Amino acid sequence: MSTELIISPSAALAPARLFAPTDKAARRFIEFFTAQINNDHTRKAYLNAVRRFSAWCEGKGLQNLYAVEAFHVAAFIKELQGELSAPSVKQHLAGLRMLFDWLVTGQVIEINPAHAVRGPKHVVKKGKTPVLTADEARTLLDSIALVRQVKRKDSSEAEEPSLVGLRDRALIGVMVYSFARVNAAIGMKVGDYFIQGRRGWVRLHEKGGKQHEVPCHHNLERYLDAYIDAAGIAGDVDGPLFRTMAGRSGQLTGNALWQQDAYRMIQRRAKEAGIKTKIGNHTFRATGITAYLKNPQARLEVAQQIAGHESIRTTKLYDRRADEITLDEVERIGI
Repeated sequence: MSTELIISPSAALAPARLFAPTDKAARRFIEFFTAQINNDHTRKAYLNAVRRFSAWCEGKGLQNLYAVEAFHVAAFIKELQGELSAPSVKQHLAGLRMLFDWLVTGQVIEINPAHAVRGPKHVVKKGKTPVLTADEARTLLDSIALVRQVKRKDSSEAEEPSLVGLRDRALIGVMVYSFARVNAAIGMKVGDYFIQGRRGWVRLHEKGGKQHEVPCHHNLERYLDAYIDAAGIAGDVDGPLFRTMAGRSGQLTGNALWQQDAYRMIQRRAKEAGIKTKIGNHTFRATGITAYLKNPQARLEVAQQIAGHESIRTTKLYDRRADEITLDEVERIGI
């Protein structure tokens, strides 16, 4: 490979040694992880898979990309099954298949050695995300303090709106009532909450750059109005909707919440509400979908539309109504 090899956009995207026998191959590698993979999490996962395979090949004395065959990929996948979960193994295989396909279409190699390799069977019929009952979700939302005590200059105390409380209630409300992913919720701008037909709507930015608009439940509309009015951010339509707080001042910054911030907030709020279930960011998406589907007039395809799922099978993973049936049956054990 010549010394004038193109420079990677970042050190993290530098081509794995196996996949850079020539300038053309190295350039194709970088193009795949920049032009083809838009999602940061997917890019990181596929980079990890490719680097792991490259290191595995070097450990077996295989350092020539053009000598890689299907049985090499199959042996690698077989070995991974003893180390990783089935979904992780399938993800590694998917990353390799896509990269090899990209190299084939770029005329770097002639065939895709990962194409014929089969991954482990993994069928998921029920999601693992913990969910709350409707009563628990209501208790959590109602437990959030919406005012705080502040001291005046004369040392007396007064109440003022708690921006952090109003923010947290609105954020949880977006996830519950619009079935939003946490990243779609915290990625909202102020202008992504808007009025249309005398009703509030939220605009969610989903994976792959897709925009998804959902009408607001009346509770969510109330939560968002109260938060935005108290925060005084209605005019900052291009600013982040859910913002971090400036220390313990009770004032908002101009910075958007991170996923980790949302997770810590949820843990704190659940503890304060006395909820024992170990919940996370996706709990409210599953909780909202399950609560909706328990309505006799609810339809699964409508839940899919609200959630913005490509496949109805994904929506079914969030449907946890069967959990209650199982619990009812267990209670029939007369011992």
